[in-house]
Amino acid sequence: MMRVRWCLVFALAAVLWAGPASSYPLDGYPTTGILRLEAYRLAQEGKVRGPQEPKGALLGLDQVDIRLTRRPNLALPASDPQLNAALTAFLGEEAGRYGIAVMDVSDPEKPRYGEIQGDYRANPGSVGKLVVALAVFQALADAYPDDVVARLGVLKNSMVTADEFILTDSHEVPIWKPGNPAIQYRQLQIGDQNNLWGYLDWMLSASSNAAASMVIRELMLLVHFGKGYPVEPVQAKTFFQKTPKKELAELLSRALVAPVARNGFNPEQLRQGSFFTARGKQIVPGTSSYATPRELLRFLVRLEQGRLVDEASSREIKRLLYMTQRRIRFASSPVLTETAVYFKSGSLFRCQPEPGFTCRKYEGNVENMMNSVAIVEAPAGSARLHYMVAVMSNVLRKNSALEHQTFATRLHRLIEGYHGAGSNKP
Repeated sequence: MMRVRWCLVFALAAVLWAGPASSYPLDGYPTTGILRLEAYRLAQEGKVRGPQEPKGALLGLDQVDIRLTRRPNLALPASDPQLNAALTAFLGEEAGRYGIAVMDVSDPEKPRYGEIQGDYRANPGSVGKLVVALAVFQALADAYPDDVVARLGVLKNSMVTADEFILTDSHEVPIWKPGNPAIQYRQLQIGDQNNLWGYLDWMLSASSNAAASMVIRELMLLVHFGKGYPVEPVQAKTFFQKTPKKELAELLSRALVAPVARNGFNPEQLRQGSFFTARGKQIVPGTSSYATPRELLRFLVRLEQGRLVDEASSREIKRLLYMTQRRIRFASSPVLTETAVYFKSGSLFRCQPEPGFTCRKYEGNVENMMNSVAIVEAPAGSARLHYMVAVMSNVLRKNSALEHQTFATRLHRLIEGYHGAGSNKP
């Protein structure tokens, strides 16, 4: 009986990685064809029923840019003991259950770096979707090395139809068509169509595992067929049915894992090795996935330097991370309302019966993982304050979403204090 009860609790409490947090500047529809952007833009004007955005989420395409291109050789400096001490004080007795890396580049000539267990390694969860985005832009650059317009044309003009690779996922995505009075939210269904840009947006904004698996599917096709991509649905289906699993696994590694090393990262510290859905993993065998806070922070630094593939690719990845909907976890801190936040998060919790303990979302007593990465620019449209952070935690029996939010508040006040922009009190 206890075994049955434990399995029931586990099934109810093992929540999929991530949560809704839409991205990309709202004026980007003409460039990308992402319908969600037009729906959310119209919602700000009261013409469509949808969410109202905070001030920090209203930057336009021309205001969202990479900011360290003039510092291509900037690396993580030596860890600052005072910053380390402040980070440790914020976390108190739970500091040992965190891995954190922070870099303040508000003054890029004098960057400040701090970390707690920077080499803490764990499954990145939905933060691993950053690697998927990197791999897509690498594949596009490989196919069209001297033609950025062609790359973006592939993203905009390639239509993707959801198939069995989406099975199964509980995340809902925003669905809207021109003329609809309201934005609909539901799980992806077989047959749903969007362009490749739209699937990238669903992957990173709604953090849809189904969308992520479709993007990885398209990535494999792009790597295999090159300029012959996109391919007809029947040809794509035949390819995955007829190609031996060993060859598919090798292609997945070449498409998804190899770009990590090609872009200057250690694959032993940053890797997304598999699909995000059970069916995707059945069709294409993968490997393990993991990340460390230090390597995730290096990802953000190289993004700002324009060194993820190239400047054009880095700029588009940053736009995909720009939050333009409900802010969650780290990014939900009230002190960030007027800041521009470029963000990705993932979570997973598991519970088992325990006297006096009630299993709740993000409060697992067996596992309670929460990962967040963020670039913060304050105020929005300005780099007066500019810092990057990667947080990985496994704090049991506490609401990790709230813990990350509280940490964000304390960190932001600390950075403000360093630059005379406000109180540095936690």
